[in-house]
Order: sequence, then C-alpha cells, then structure tokens
Amino acid sequence: MKLIDIGVNLTGRSFRHDLDEVIQHAQAAGVVQQVITGTNIEHSQKAIDLAAHYPDVLYSTAGVHPHHAKECDDRTLATLESLAQQSGVVAIGECGLDFKRNFSPPDVQEHWFEAQLELASSLNMPVFLHQRDAHQRFLAILGHWRDRLPAAVAHCFTGDTEQVRAYIELDLHIGITGWICDERRGQALQQAVRHIPDDRLMLETDAPYLLPRDLPLDIRPKPRERRNEPAYLPHICAAVARYREVDTATVAEHSTRAAREFFGLSRINSAMR
Repeated sequence: MKLIDIGVNLTGRSFRHDLDEVIQHAQAAGVVQQVITGTNIEHSQKAIDLAAHYPDVLYSTAGVHPHHAKECDDRTLATLESLAQQSGVVAIGECGLDFKRNFSPPDVQEHWFEAQLELASSLNMPVFLHQRDAHQRFLAILGHWRDRLPAAVAHCFTGDTEQVRAYIELDLHIGITGWICDERRGQALQQAVRHIPDDRLMLETDAPYLLPRDLPLDIRPKPRERRNEPAYLPHICAAVARYREVDTATVAEHSTRAAREFFGLSRINSAMR
C-alpha cells in the first residue's frame, strides 16, 4: 500500500532532532508523500524549506491558522501570496475558525479566514481548512466562496454524520486522523466516516498531535513522549477501513488517489530518493 499523509506538523520542536529518521520510518511504513501544514508566516516558510529538501516526497501549505489571526497585519496577504507561489506549495491554509479556544478574537478570525479564501480564489489553489466549535459560521463564510475555489478539505475532521453531510453538500474533501481510534471521543466520527464518499476521503496524522490511543504496545518505532508520527498512518487507515466495513487496501487506494488529485502531487514509485 502507498499512503499520503495530508497533514503533518514537521516544523515544530518535536521533530527538530530526528526529522530524517521520521521521514524514513514513514517511507518504510508505506507513507510515500506528506503535506506539511503552514500555520503562520514563519512556519509556512519553514514548511517550504523542508519540502525543498525532499522533492516529490514532502509538500507544504501556506497559511495562517485561526489561533494566529491576531498576528496578521497589512503585509500578511502579500507575504502569503509570495509564499504560495513557491515550488512545492500545494494549498492555502491552514485557515478557518476556532471558537473553542479563541486565541484570536472571533471577528479577527473571520476576517483573515475570508481574506485567505479570497487569496486562494485569486491563485486558483485549494484550501486546507480548520474548524472547531464554529460549524455554522464556518459554513456561512465558506459557502460564500466555495464556487470560486477549485477544491477544499476539512482537515482533521472530528464531527458527526450531520456535519459530514453538510460538508459533502459543499463539495469538500474530508481528512480523517487518529481521532477515529479514540474509544471515548471518536464514537460519532466512527459512524460519520461511513458517509464520506470514496473520492472525498483523505487520511492524515496531524503529527505530532493526536497519537492514536489504540496503538499496539509493540509498534515500531515506539512513540517518543506521546509524539505522533506519519509512520502511524497505516494504523489510521486500518481503523477507517474497519468502520467503513471495507478492506484496508481499498481505503488506501481511494484516499491516495484523492490526495494526489486534490493537491496535484507527483506519482512516485519508490521510497525517499
């Protein structure tokens, strides 16, 4: 099986000392390509720089997470536009709304969410989306722009069947993480994942976050300090297959095809070069 991890956070401190090993572990597990998430200007540039070291293996997004919306200023959009046009950048984001923590005021989040949707529209690029506790406002804002965007993915989806149906009605792709492996919090998602069409389903670890709770004790490599890794994506793929009541190879095939088409990724047949 060949898998694509559409959401990894490789620019943080968690991977500072062993990034090469992390990528090699992922390759050995069948995770042939990864998309590094840009969460602000600094980390978008870091993601671009990392992807440049692993052509055709790592790609990146460029955007501002709602937590960082309050950091934006008059230079932000121009900088994002410049970053977005660099080699290896495949989407605008991570952008959206997060009303659970409100690290940035809601009105500021909404302003910069819409600004990034407008930028993606002008560049004809897909968007990598974040939504937490803001479902209705998210739908309202995104619905205004959806027809002007080539594609959009609800990253790290943790919602229920009703939300899946609303997102599919907006023609979104949906990214599933190890949240589905959580026997306490993942029950709604375990039901909802059945309702995602094959060509709209994609997989991600959101590493180093969201380490699957049900990883086998003997898994290799062992998690370091509860750190999630792209190498654990096959475990998530198997869980998705179980709840969709299909075989793992089917989920791998469909999700990989969807990711390649969504992001315009190259086809590779070997491990890291």
